[in-house]
Amino acid sequence: MLDVRRLRLLRELSYRGTIAAVAEAMTFTPSAVSQQLAALEREAGVALLERTGRRVALTPAGVALVGHAEAVLERLEQASAELAAAHTSLVGAIRVGAFPTATRTILPAALAALGRDHPGLEPMVDEIDPAEVAPRLRTGDLDVALVHEYDFVPALPDLALDAEPLLEEPMYLASGDADDPPARRHGTSGGAPVRHGGTSDGAGDSPAWHGDGAVDVLARWRDASWIVSKPGTLCHTMTVRACQAAGFAPRIRHHIDDFATVLAMVAVGQGVALVPELGAADPPGGVRLTELPMRRRTQIAFRRGASAHPAVAAFTTALRSSLPGDRHVRHAR
Repeated sequence: MLDVRRLRLLRELSYRGTIAAVAEAMTFTPSAVSQQLAALEREAGVALLERTGRRVALTPAGVALVGHAEAVLERLEQASAELAAAHTSLVGAIRVGAFPTATRTILPAALAALGRDHPGLEPMVDEIDPAEVAPRLRTGDLDVALVHEYDFVPALPDLALDAEPLLEEPMYLASGDADDPPARRHGTSGGAPVRHGGTSDGAGDSPAWHGDGAVDVLARWRDASWIVSKPGTLCHTMTVRACQAAGFAPRIRHHIDDFATVLAMVAVGQGVALVPELGAADPPGGVRLTELPMRRRTQIAFRRGASAHPAVAAFTTALRSSLPGDRHVRHAR
């Protein structure tokens, strides 16, 4: 009989590639992981692993067994959900991962609604970049998480996870009123919807761009200083790839993750930035926001088989009932 705990270790090895990475994620020693995987090979009766330098590769039999492990772990999540549904009330902790913009704009109202409807649930929020969510969901460190993807940074598939769409929002180029690119100094605005810090002139209800509009606008800022998120984050990758699509590499001056701080830096002439609608909801004076035909999409992610878990379902309901009413934000159902 194959041991489920060992199957979980094999599944993690297929994602992480090294015994050391699996050990760190699962809070084991590397020798303990190696011993458990060796025991799994004995249970299976065939070789599951082969070493290639410092990494460990799965044999064809190992790859096939990981596919079965995914199915087994999904059924266990479904079983856990059914057992939890047998309780008359929801109690205990639910561990939530969320990126900073969602933590500030979406979660407070959702947590308040969750507390009213299910006072026995104890949400525990961990602010985290979406790039780090998948491994923490797989290992059970998180129960549910808010993640996002951009047009230039699509989500990578993960057979261990499922996701439901929550909302979609436009992206803006944030620039200072006094920091026009050369094209604007000569009187050409490019026809993009624009709004200014502290005010909204009604532009942007129907984006005027199609095709390569974003590329055209970004190209006019090739000589500007840029404010981007820290390397390794999806927001950083999005800005770099968008600029590359416009034919240049951004000249990065600042690495800042919080969009409110980014806009404050833009307002005092420290550079330009790409900012999503929820991150630009209340821009300071002196900031011009030019709407781009680019989108950020937010999803609710959880382990495959866990969508029917009462705690996950309750949190999802609370999120959907508490979404902000920004006119540009499209709520997904």
